[in-house]
Amino acid sequence: MPEDCIFCKILAGEIPAAKVHETENTLAFEDINPKAPVHVLVIPRKHIPTINDLAREDGALVGEMMLAAREVARLKGVDRSGYRIIFNTNREAGQEVFHIHLHVLGGHPLGPMG
Repeated sequence: MPEDCIFCKILAGEIPAAKVHETENTLAFEDINPKAPVHVLVIPRKHIPTINDLAREDGALVGEMMLAAREVARLKGVDRSGYRIIFNTNREAGQEVFHIHLHVLGGHPLGPMG
């Protein structure tokens, strides 16, 4: 665990987070700077800095993150109305914490991307 990784500190219980869902390999919690009425982050318990750092054996973990996102959407009540899942990779794409995570956004209409 890198000493300066805020998500690793959340996983270790050193920093509090509003947990939404957790599994053996993932944790989902409310974003502290939400961009939508529902804005939850899903992180793996394994520290991986960016999507570019994924190894072939991490494929199942990323799949588990997606299943956790689906469950978050259900728990937050946006599974039927609609939600967006976003991975940002590196600074120019908006990645601020270098521990892979996906954003689950919903709760109001989300316009087209691009």
